Amino acid sequence: MCIDTGLSTRDFYYELPQELIAQSPAEKRDMSRLMRVDRRTGQITHGVFKDVIDSLNEGDVLVINDSKVIPARVMGYKKRTMVSPDEPARVETLLLRAKEQDLWECIVHPGKRLKQGAEIEYSGLLFGKIEQVKDDGNRLIRFTYDKEKYDSIFAVLDEVGSMPTPPYITKKLEDKSRYQTVYANKNGSAAAPTAGLHFTPELLDSIRKKGVKIAPVMLHVGLGTFRPVKVDNVKDHKMHSEYFEISQESADIINEARKNGGRIISVGTTSTRVLESASDENGVLHAMCSDTDIFIYPGYKFKAVDGLITNFHLPESTLLMLVSAFSSRQIMLNAYSVAVQEKYRFFSFGDAMFIC
Repeated sequence: MCIDTGLSTRDFYYELPQELIAQSPAEKRDMSRLMRVDRRTGQITHGVFKDVIDSLNEGDVLVINDSKVIPARVMGYKKRTMVSPDEPARVETLLLRAKEQDLWECIVHPGKRLKQGAEIEYSGLLFGKIEQVKDDGNRLIRFTYDKEKYDSIFAVLDEVGSMPTPPYITKKLEDKSRYQTVYANKNGSAAAPTAGLHFTPELLDSIRKKGVKIAPVMLHVGLGTFRPVKVDNVKDHKMHSEYFEISQESADIINEARKNGGRIISVGTTSTRVLESASDENGVLHAMCSDTDIFIYPGYKFKAVDGLITNFHLPESTLLMLVSAFSSRQIMLNAYSVAVQEKYRFFSFGDAMFIC
């Protein structure tokens, strides 16, 4: 439960020079910088990400989000029909979330002429028909394709789609795998769970050998996570829901570790939201598949997380509010100020922070 703190969105603002927004990932994933922050005292130390293993103990559990980013941005043309005789218009479509097989909630741009019933063709391989225009302007689109040639829409998107990198990344991503964690295996995210981008297979192996268990959960990241907060009072912001899963095996691993005194270290805000959504008031995790619109901001009492590995987030974002709830707003804003002074790299391809 979130407590009404009366916080203003402006309370989470900080100044960020444009040149500190990372436009490309570090040359080697685990050689990005790492700021370690004591969540209670605010003490800060600096290092490189591969040294995160030194802050993990035998008996801890590292919780990762194994959702996979799909090439969800597709360009097409509105089909010319008797009902819609105007010239074909170029349409950009971003697939956000599967509602059922081949029916997706999407953002379309420009959307003015794309009413219910409008048809869109993408490179002659993928076709869409708008079944509903939602109140928020998003569309439900039914997609069709050659099912003898493609076993799923994801196979078509691999040919016609591109990675939906955030708008603050203006440089073209040459290697699409760098916007994907090394452990991603469940198609469905419209954006990467970026805290996991720093891990390499070798680092994960070393972590396991130290006696740290790794428990996967899954949350398909939608753009709602990154949607700007447009209200003055934090408590008035409404999160969009996202689909998540936690298996019985992962729940058992985490519950056993907690019972034995191990720490639960969440990799990213998405994993954190899964853990907090699937825990009861005693901190016991339950296996489930569900949706969550949990909004975590200062005043929230954490039930399941002891440490958090995360990136540096946008000013006034729900993600900055979440990390502030895990530590404190004052400690986080001070850490961000230090990060700016020390010229850390920010956002999706930027450096990392370990709050524990």
